[in-house]
Amino acid sequence: MWRAPTPVVVCVDGSDAGLRAATWAVREAVNRDVPLRIVHVIEVRDVDAEKPATYADRLRLDTQYAESALREATAAVEATEIPVKLETEILWGPVESALIEESSHATMICLGTAEIACADGAPLSATAAAIARNAQCPVAIIGKQREPAARPGWILVGVEGRADNEPVIEAAMEEARLRRLPILAVDIQSRHFGDIHRDDIGQRIDRWTRCYPDVVVRPVVSPHGIPQVITGDLSDRIDDLVEMIVVGRVDGASVARIIGSGGHSILVVH
Repeated sequence: MWRAPTPVVVCVDGSDAGLRAATWAVREAVNRDVPLRIVHVIEVRDVDAEKPATYADRLRLDTQYAESALREATAAVEATEIPVKLETEILWGPVESALIEESSHATMICLGTAEIACADGAPLSATAAAIARNAQCPVAIIGKQREPAARPGWILVGVEGRADNEPVIEAAMEEARLRRLPILAVDIQSRHFGDIHRDDIGQRIDRWTRCYPDVVVRPVVSPHGIPQVITGDLSDRIDDLVEMIVVGRVDGASVARIIGSGGHSILVVH
């Protein structure tokens, strides 16, 4: 049975971070030839906790704000002058639950990282980490605007001896090709899962390089996993080196918490 292509979904909240996520997601949707679906989530409040008139006023204001946020995001996307099919919708409920539900029929979920708190008081990075851990599709967490650099940044990806690392490497290569960035492939030697022998790591990198001859790949070695690489091995150079970090579900939540409100983008691959 034929099914319509699932959209790239971006959640906006009226912040600059949401606008960055929306404009970042345009190329993801165009590259996949799918719609870009822009959503705003209105938190559901306890009706019994407020007088009916007060609740109605709050609901009206929340809806007006949501509509304004969607209009602003739509205008930002249209300003890119990149032709993309747009959809917009207001969702209701906790942000985490609403976006995890969206992920069941999405190609990718995109989030901005503003330093704001959700309605329940949890920092956005924690909410983003929960979505990255539980979503049913890849989740992109878009960092703050970087100052123009003298040279392009790198996309960092860990290369491990485990079979489920293959989709992570493929996603990194696709992003590198799409955004014309080089790959920093970190050969992680601390976790030995036995699925793929250590001697095969170099061969895997060579195979991916042959599949993506237009992508520059620089291999480096680390005895630690990606979260430790970010906070230790490369922490003194990460701002200058890396624009995006591509990880699997096993590292997604921890990486999102480490730099979820920082200046880098994260792609969590499921």
